[in-house]
Amino acid sequence: MNPDNEKHIIIAGFGGQGVLFAGTILAEAAIAEGKNTTWIPSYGAEMRGGSANCFVVISDNEIPSPIFDEADYGIFLSKAAINRFENIVAKNGTAFVNSSMTGKRAERQDINYVTEPLSDISAHSPEKRFLNIMALGLLIKKTGILTKESVIKALEKVSSAKKPEFLKFNLASFEAGYSLV
Repeated sequence: MNPDNEKHIIIAGFGGQGVLFAGTILAEAAIAEGKNTTWIPSYGAEMRGGSANCFVVISDNEIPSPIFDEADYGIFLSKAAINRFENIVAKNGTAFVNSSMTGKRAERQDINYVTEPLSDISAHSPEKRFLNIMALGLLIKKTGILTKESVIKALEKVSSAKKPEFLKFNLASFEAGYSLV
């Protein structure tokens, strides 16, 4: 089991859902708070449409390894993602689930589930189009592992560097997810 101040997060879905971007935002927000962090991406050879996931570790102390066997939190944006990674959510951990693609779930009795129809919400609102960032809003509001302000700072920093035209959508999506809890 990981130390109390070290949090392990897995984010999984398919290529094109912004899984790796969401992990980058978490890592940048952790850095903005002066925490140590690691971010390990993984994606299938197909890229868009193939599997994508990333492991993020956030800690107040030095991180001995970026790889982990148990996650405190899992964000699952597709059915394939939850089928593949739900088993690594630690006992009493929390799974944040995009119920639009996975259906309502309560497969395991020893973890908590936060289910929201993120794909449906993003499909019906041009402003809230990024379900990956909505999922981050849910995670931050429910867990408090990072502050809302540091995530907004990270979104501004990373969006400005990559695609500044998406910043307003990222911010609106984060707020939408944050307000779902």
